[in-house]
Amino acid sequence: MGRGAISVGAVAVLVLTAGCKAVAVDTEGAPGGGDGGPGKATAGHPTRPPASQAPPASPTPHKPPASRTPPPVPPAPAKILMRMGDSSGQVRELQARLRQIAWLHVNPSGTYGAATTSAVKGFQAKRGLPRTGATDTVTWQRLLAMTREPTRHELYSGGGIPAAAPDRRCLTGRVLCIAKSSRTLTWMIDGRAVSTMDVRFGSQYTPTREGAFTVYWKSRHHVSTLYDTAMPYAMFFSGGQAVHYSSDFAATGYTGASHGCVNVRDEGKIASLFAQVRNGDRVVIYK
Repeated sequence: MGRGAISVGAVAVLVLTAGCKAVAVDTEGAPGGGDGGPGKATAGHPTRPPASQAPPASPTPHKPPASRTPPPVPPAPAKILMRMGDSSGQVRELQARLRQIAWLHVNPSGTYGAATTSAVKGFQAKRGLPRTGATDTVTWQRLLAMTREPTRHELYSGGGIPAAAPDRRCLTGRVLCIAKSSRTLTWMIDGRAVSTMDVRFGSQYTPTREGAFTVYWKSRHHVSTLYDTAMPYAMFFSGGQAVHYSSDFAATGYTGASHGCVNVRDEGKIASLFAQVRNGDRVVIYK
């Protein structure tokens, strides 16, 4: 080989003088760090990080599964509360409420019969409800919304109110114990109730007197000279006021009133009472 020649396959390193700094160059004329590998900056070529050091790609955002609207829940069927043949206090209230809005025209009895069934059917049909005649929860709620709570007298407009607690003056001796609150007469002997019957009283213009009295006259076939009206089984206790049978009370019930007397509508009961009561027996009339 000649002088200055470079052997085949060898890399000649020339030392050049660039000012006062020595720079090594390879055979390709590019400055390097000996092997020209990655991680060494070259002139005009910025260093690229290795693939293993590249910033992670942004993750794909998670999409929640599309919400599914649940199918509508069908309404529960209306529950039957009362029907034909039932007997209860609630049936009596149903009948009284139907009377308030003129769907029932008989007195409440507490028994769910044909008249009540017919009235309920009419009420249901008028309001677009199934016309069953039975009172279900929907029918009952509609009726409650249209009516008010019945009074005791409305519940027992046909009579039969349980007798009120006896006044203390009724607890000794022989007493006609008459309660205005329950519209009842109870025949009592030494605090024991012998019989009870429905009664009605005078109007606000001719009220029945309240207080303690005694029977002073009995008249089996009495006729009022003031009103020209029959007063069978009359037992007088205060002036012209008496306990007696009233055919009008028997026919029309509590839609009417007396002129101050205590009317009884059950002729059989007043006949039996008339036979037992004696002059001098007491009469107590209280609220």
